[in-house]
Formats: sequence, structure tokens, C-alpha cells
Amino acid sequence: MLTTLIILGIVFIGVLGVWTRKRQTSLAGWTVGKRDLPRWTTWFLQAGEALTTFSFLGLAGIAFGGGVAALFAIGYLSISCVLQYFIMPRQRALGANRGYLTMADFFKDRFGSPTLGKTVAVVGAIFLLPYLQLQITGLGLIVQLATGSGQASSYSMIVASVLVVVFVIWAGIRGLARVAVFKDFIMVAALIVVLAGIIAGVGGIPDVVEKVNAVSSDYFTLSRKGLDATFWITAVIVTGLGAGFNTFPHLWPPVLAANSGAILRRNVSWLALYQLALIIPILAGIAGILILDPATKGNSVLLSVAQATLPEPLIALIAIGGAAAAMVPAGAIAMGISLLVSNNVLFIRNPKLRLRINHVVVAVAVALALAFGLAKSDIAALLLLTYGGLAQMVPAVAFAIARKVRVGGIPVTLGILAGTVTVAIITFGGIKTGGIDSGLIALAPNVIVLFLAEAVRRMLRPGQPPVPPEADEEFDFDPAGLDIVLASVTSGKDNAQELQA
Repeated sequence: MLTTLIILGIVFIGVLGVWTRKRQTSLAGWTVGKRDLPRWTTWFLQAGEALTTFSFLGLAGIAFGGGVAALFAIGYLSISCVLQYFIMPRQRALGANRGYLTMADFFKDRFGSPTLGKTVAVVGAIFLLPYLQLQITGLGLIVQLATGSGQASSYSMIVASVLVVVFVIWAGIRGLARVAVFKDFIMVAALIVVLAGIIAGVGGIPDVVEKVNAVSSDYFTLSRKGLDATFWITAVIVTGLGAGFNTFPHLWPPVLAANSGAILRRNVSWLALYQLALIIPILAGIAGILILDPATKGNSVLLSVAQATLPEPLIALIAIGGAAAAMVPAGAIAMGISLLVSNNVLFIRNPKLRLRINHVVVAVAVALALAFGLAKSDIAALLLLTYGGLAQMVPAVAFAIARKVRVGGIPVTLGILAGTVTVAIITFGGIKTGGIDSGLIALAPNVIVLFLAEAVRRMLRPGQPPVPPEADEEFDFDPAGLDIVLASVTSGKDNAQELQA
């Protein structure tokens, strides 16, 4: 019965994504619509990154092993909101004025470098894939833990993946927005139920803290092995910078589609408070110290605590909330990957063919993530790999949002490559870093290579501006048709035709 309820909930989420929505027939419409999304639609799309399967499973697991170390998530999300308040409206204004559809368009235009645009697209797509896998893996774990069935887990992952592909291909960002609204409501409801179960089955927050402190005071200091102060500080810095400078390609469509920069500012002003909901899974992890076997795997802590304190029907609600928390980010990430590949990596002039290729890439990306997800992975490790890799875009974004770009595209490209290669070597080479986040370490060679290459560029071409003059121009946004004119500046006539359609 429980498995049936969860599968029905997953199907409902997928149906919601395509319900009453006209199929999008242009890449621009599929990506950013008419760039007029209102405040609340934009809010739910932006909030989608705050409540994901990592929030549901990963944070509880970190708290179970490291106590207050899990608060790093609230730290970096709050810092990122402060940075986003200033940076996102600027990115949105440039995108509206110059017809960007992706983050790679932004880099290509601001630095006048097609090579940089393709580099950003390839790096972005590669480092988003583990994040997509994280969502699908998390969904399977939620169903498996809720039902106790590995078979149900596999079926649910397959069904959810197919539904994500369908509603993303069919409705694009508007279908994703509809599902995001449902996701946030049911996710918050699920977290409230989890909190009620903890209070009823384990004790109030002061009781839980007192009992855990009696077990070991280490849980309330940053001294647990592998989750100490070094981990906390470096993880907050690198993820706060990455999210704050908006280096995640799948978060660009909501920013570019927003009706105004003022909407984005108002949203991030309140999103910092919205992150307080993350205290509930952290509390669940800490409460788990009192009632779960110490050998319990981190990813299973939250659902194990819920099963120990709540009746079965409420477990179904929590599982459906967790599934929604996986499917919405999965849809956004699949969009981000497909846009980078179809719009920036591949050179396709025909708009209809480009849209078809884009849809194929959505399906391929989700299929790859599903295949990796069925093999199981550590949730927290996948998140940190993605954040560390994409944080290598931070120096480039910092230069690009200035009114006048003062460095060349090739130096920026070389810096990004140096940083991402360093992340890959540390991660896959198993190099010990003493708890320092690999993404933060990699920023050092990134910046060094960038400045050395820029110094060489200025020596070889003294007095020559790093970017074409038109890359510094800005225009007032005319919603009646300026997108069409400006799209041709950066993306060619094809994008302009799509926007007009």
C-alpha cells in the first residue's frame, strides 16, 4: 500500500508538469518564456535550490555524524543570498538586454570569446551531471527507506526519471515552475511532520540537545573527525561563493526569465530566512543519535527517524515530499545541461533542429544520471564535487559583471580549466586535503593562471582592449521587441527568430 501511494504521488508530480500547458515550440520560449515571470513563480523556482534531496537526506546524515557541522548549509545559503542580492539583477539585466539563454552566452558575450563560451558550457554540463545523479539517487533512497523494498526504489527512480523528461521537454520552465510550487508546499508539510514526530517520539528540542550533549559534547562543537572547523569554514566559503555568484548553469533560466531585477532582490531578501527550514533535517540527524544504531548510514537517517516516530500514512507524505524535492531540481538540472549542449557546445543553425537536439540531450542526461544512480552514490560527496567544480567560475563572473570587462577571454578560459582540472585530480586521485574543500584549493591555481595569462596578453597586445566594444554596450530593455534585436548580436539570427516565435 505504501509503495502504491508513493508511486501515485510521483506520477501526480509528473502530470502536474504538463497539465494544461501548451507545448513549447522554440528554444527561447522553452527556456525563459517571455522573460516576464512574476514574483511568486520566480520565488518557487529560486527556492527549489534550497530544499532538495540533499536537504532531505544529506544534511540529516552529516548531523548524525558531525552534529552542528551540518549548519554549514545554512551558513553558505545565507551568505549566497547577500551576494545574489547584488549580482543576480545585474545578470538578469544583461540577459534581457542582450538575449542570453544560458550562462555560457553571458561569458561568450561579456568576454567576446566563443572559446570561453564553449569551455563554460562543457565544464558546466560535466559538473552538473553528478548533481543530477544526486537527485535521482536520493529519490530512490527515499522510496527504498520508506518501503523497505529495493525493487520499489528502482521502479520509482525509473518512473520519476521518465516523468521528469516528459514534463521538461513538454513545458520547459513554465512546467517546471508549476511543479516547483507543489514541491515547496509538500516539502514544508513533510518537514513539519518530521518535526512533530521528533517531538512526540524523542522529545522537545531542549530535551534532544541535552540528551545528545550527555552522549558526547563533540556533537555541538566543530571537532568531529572529518567534519571539523576546517571542513565547516572552507565548505561555507566555496559553496557560498559559488551560489552567490550564480555559477550553477541550471539556476540561470529562472533569473533570465524574471520580470525584473527588483523581483529577484525581494526574493533573495526572504530566501535567507526560508533556509531556517533546514534546521528540521539537522535536528532529525541529531535526534537520530539517540534512537538509531550508530552504524546507520548517513543517507538513511532522516527516514529511519521518521519510521521510528511516525505512522505509515505520514511516511508516505514524507516520501512524496522527498520525491518532489528530487524531481524539481532534476528537471532544472536537465534543462541546464541540455541548454549548454544544444545552444553552446553544438553549432546548429536550424532552430527546429536545435530544439529537437535539446530534447534529446534532456533524455540522455537523465538516462545517464539514472544509470549512475542505480549504482548508488554518497549524497554529500556528489554535492561537494559539483559545487567545487562550478565554483571555478567565480573569478570570471566577478570580472564579467563589471561595467567594463578588463581581462581577456583566453586568460579566463585557462584559469577555469586550471581550477576544474585541480578539482578533478584531488577528487578522483584521492588526495588528502586535511579537510579543506577541494573547490577552495582549486581557486588558487585558477586565479594564478588567470592573472599570469592576462599579464602575457597585455605584454603581447599592449593597449588593445580585451573585448570587442559592443560587449560593453547596454540598452534599456524593451519587452515589445528589443530581445529580438539584441539576440542577433550574441547568438545569431536563429535565436532572434526563436524569440520572435
